[in-house]
Amino acid sequence: MGQKTRPTGFRVGIVEDWRSRWYAPKREFGQLLVEDQKIRRFIKEEYKQAAIDRVEIERTRDNVVVQLHTARPGIIIGRKGQEIDRLKARLEDLTGRRMEVKIVEVPNPFRSATLVAEDIAQQLTRRGSFRRTIKRALDQVMEAGVKGVKVQISGRLGGAEMSRVEKAIRGSIPLSTLQRHVDYGLAVAKTAMGIIGVKVWIDLGNYGEEEVGHGANAQAGQAPKKPKRTYKR
Repeated sequence: MGQKTRPTGFRVGIVEDWRSRWYAPKREFGQLLVEDQKIRRFIKEEYKQAAIDRVEIERTRDNVVVQLHTARPGIIIGRKGQEIDRLKARLEDLTGRRMEVKIVEVPNPFRSATLVAEDIAQQLTRRGSFRRTIKRALDQVMEAGVKGVKVQISGRLGGAEMSRVEKAIRGSIPLSTLQRHVDYGLAVAKTAMGIIGVKVWIDLGNYGEEEVGHGANAQAGQAPKKPKRTYKR
């Protein structure tokens, strides 16, 4: 029929965890939901160069824990932790609540659909050739040891008068298999000719098996990569 759904939303509550984890009575729910959105928008705008994959928020009675998954933790932590202290203070001013910030390092940005989509969008903004950009992204993602990748961009591609959709696929993308970890990312490239939308799907394998051997490293007989590092403040 052609009806499609977002892979992460399709899996949330079944095999994927929620990005916001808290409970609130009905009269406070809307206010906290808007607050979560403000926190995410503020962090994304302030730290565009930090390659932030996702922002997870946990709330307790007393404080709010913000967990940032980023490929460049040094940008957010800063020299001697000064930048992360500044971020914590600004978030407390924004929300009026006590905040705790945790940084989780993303070991390989090419295994994150959001980061790949943002990278493609940045190259399109800098007037890069969309065909060359897509081919390069597909090669880099497949070299990271994933099962498959799909990239779709739409808009006035190459400055054409009429907008169109271009799609490229490598490997497998089983969207209906709930046990399959399919990561999804969306980004927007604001070019002189108009807005171009970028969507990326990455098949990381079955849940629980994505990190085993890290694909290409296992085949080459290399040691697996270091586990994710977490920083608290």
